[in-house]
Amino acid sequence: MTEELIIAGFGGQGVLSMGKILAYSGIMQDQEITWMPSYGPEMRGGTANVTVIISDERISSPILTKYDTAIILNQQSMDKFESTVKTGGVLIYDPNGIIHKPTRTDITIYTIEGAKLASEMGNSKIFNMVILGAYLKARPIVKLENVILGLKKSLPERYHKLIPLNEDAITMGMNNLVKV
Repeated sequence: MTEELIIAGFGGQGVLSMGKILAYSGIMQDQEITWMPSYGPEMRGGTANVTVIISDERISSPILTKYDTAIILNQQSMDKFESTVKTGGVLIYDPNGIIHKPTRTDITIYTIEGAKLASEMGNSKIFNMVILGAYLKARPIVKLENVILGLKKSLPERYHKLIPLNEDAITMGMNNLVKV
């Protein structure tokens, strides 16, 4: 099993963190991992994406042009990456700020109101965990308990008190994924 994934959006949406948590989660399952971030010089608001490969076998290259799954969090990323999802692949997107919805019919498309749900939970910073939960529902590549271990590994210890909130956000995302 190999999952080739891109997560793309604006800086500040937790794109790179989500990829890092997935990478650590795969490591917790003794899988081979690559994590390759790409971002502009802006601290917030610039574009950011991360490629993550999780595999049972050695990974020959972290550089990809086609993906099994794309998680899209803004219109620029939709315009750039919708066409890169392999036929039969999965595209997950948050409709907040997406003007042109995906149009492909050869892939499975899901939507998750991550920004809205995070706001309803009282903390917009858990947006990426809602999205991560949606991904785990659509593509259960890593086990939830390993995601929690990945959270503990990637978050500084001073933030470990927020792990239960992050876990609730993941569950919220799993429960609110909608197939288009």
